[in-house]
Amino acid sequence: MNVNQELKVSDVVSENIQAAHIFKKYGIDFCCGGGVSIEKACEKQKIDLGLLLQDLRSISDFGLPSQNFNRWELDFLVDYIVNTHHSYVVESLGLIDEYAAKVAKVHGTGHPVLFEIALLCKQVAGDLTSHMRKEEMILFPYIKYLVTVKNQHVELNESNFGSVFNPIQMMQEEHEFVGNLLKEINVLSNKYTPPDWACNTFRALYAKLDEFEQDLHLHIHLENNILFPKAIALESMIKLS
Repeated sequence: MNVNQELKVSDVVSENIQAAHIFKKYGIDFCCGGGVSIEKACEKQKIDLGLLLQDLRSISDFGLPSQNFNRWELDFLVDYIVNTHHSYVVESLGLIDEYAAKVAKVHGTGHPVLFEIALLCKQVAGDLTSHMRKEEMILFPYIKYLVTVKNQHVELNESNFGSVFNPIQMMQEEHEFVGNLLKEINVLSNKYTPPDWACNTFRALYAKLDEFEQDLHLHIHLENNILFPKAIALESMIKLS
């Protein structure tokens, strides 16, 4: 993969999704915080820039064709996000809540941090559920409408929220808020590391939270760094034509 330290983290992942795993390895945020150069990200995390670039350059330039999200039509990408990531979130939240409540009830007296984690899990669930509903009912249908306008060469009807930039800005702010909640859980759980004495439910909770955070990073990356900028550009192009 042809990369240099001046490229933005988010752009590198958009070009080749395999780069996400490298940034994850080094603890670099490639979704909400991906708008900085590789060099600045390394400075912030005190990472050896040379080693990171070496790992990035070892990635195949071709990757999986089915994962070339940056080249997908926006309506297809919207459907993918809903059917893959939104569905995963819905399926996972109930299980996480069940595990967190049980672990807090059994072990929380001796380890109060588990009550904090359970409360944060509930907050994540409530915020993400509301967030995804707004995307699926308002923003995503409008983005798909923009694709229809472009393809069918019809006149664009004004939305009740003005420019698509307005709901996108709100969604990005909510992404950052939920992302910070997961970061807090990550810290409280010692990077999802259960103690040696942890029961199976305890271990299952941390494993699921780790998996959930990784999926959310990719989920947010697809929206913040690919879908949203392209939707803004598409609307602008249509209005200028």
